Amino acid sequence: MTASPYRNVWRDNRSLSVTKRVLVTGGAGFIGSAVVRHLIAESDYEVLTLDKLTYAGTLTSLGPVSEDPRHAFLQADICDAEAVAGAFARFDPDIVLHLAAESHVDRSIDGPAVFVETNVVGTFRMLAEATRHWQGLAPGRKERFRFHHISTDEVFGSLGPDGFFVEETPYDPRSPYSASKAGSDHLVRAWHHTYGLPTLVTNCSNNYGPYHFPEKLIPLMIVKALAGEPLPVYGRGENVRDWLFVEDHARALRRVFEAGTPGETYNIGGNSERRNIEVVQEVCRLLDTMRPRPDGRSYAEQIAFVADRPGHDQRYAIDASKIRRELGWFPLETFESGLEKTVRWYLENEAWWRAIQTGQYRGERLGLRSGEHHMCTARTDVRP
Repeated sequence: MTASPYRNVWRDNRSLSVTKRVLVTGGAGFIGSAVVRHLIAESDYEVLTLDKLTYAGTLTSLGPVSEDPRHAFLQADICDAEAVAGAFARFDPDIVLHLAAESHVDRSIDGPAVFVETNVVGTFRMLAEATRHWQGLAPGRKERFRFHHISTDEVFGSLGPDGFFVEETPYDPRSPYSASKAGSDHLVRAWHHTYGLPTLVTNCSNNYGPYHFPEKLIPLMIVKALAGEPLPVYGRGENVRDWLFVEDHARALRRVFEAGTPGETYNIGGNSERRNIEVVQEVCRLLDTMRPRPDGRSYAEQIAFVADRPGHDQRYAIDASKIRRELGWFPLETFESGLEKTVRWYLENEAWWRAIQTGQYRGERLGLRSGEHHMCTARTDVRP
């Protein structure tokens, strides 16, 4: 493993700087890159992004911070114990934000093995090395160290028409993806109770916003609408999700690792429940205004209902009152304001998502096949 060209992040003499260091796994992904961009723009933290660069991780998502002297990038796999140990040894973090994960439900149906390997075994690798690192810190730094694990509301299963997920809601995962995330959550809590590692867990609702990989609902609808293709909606589009603007989520994560109580869990939601069909219709309405179809007709005419996803959970809804009450965080964006910003970003950044379309993903339907076996592989080369 070779050093990053960002020399000030890889200083051998820690005493040269009192600035805290944040190691972000999965930092080239959608939520991870938003957190990295936020930390560089709005704080004085030094940040190391560790990412395997699978299909959903793109260095272009880190473009706004790629030249910043407080940011470095390391291409590595969290399943590779040697690479993880090297990152801890060289970067010497004060805070670990663990976002690296396989995260698409449909892909977990097609190939569950990589979800177990990355989300469960990879989290174990991170916990093991973080514990060793934490145990070797000086007393002051040891007290301030945090391992913050970012998870999903999907671990709680499916809600009926009423009620909300709270931090104490029993786990009831329904897909290989949510089961693997539930397993990783349990590991993190076990490491806190067994070894004393100062951990934090957050469970968030559906994120949306700029740099979202176009296999997810909102960017997929935007891309397909502009291409004149059918807009596939599962079932009748009655499944309900709570939507959280990704930049609000980034602020929440920072608030949690700075002020949260070790061993605690915090739910993060956008207070924006919508049926899937309502989301798609709103995307169409915004596109009708921002980039009308040449024939003058509405993009909503492209909506096409398709066979539902196997085991599709009916409703997720987050009660985020704990983080608001104890840490003072609340979302700044409404769903309407956040979605307008999102659609506008995709219209103004076609080069970003069109480059992705030339790669492995071109908007095809996923999640229809029986489980396959794919395992994560070790990659430890460094790229600026």
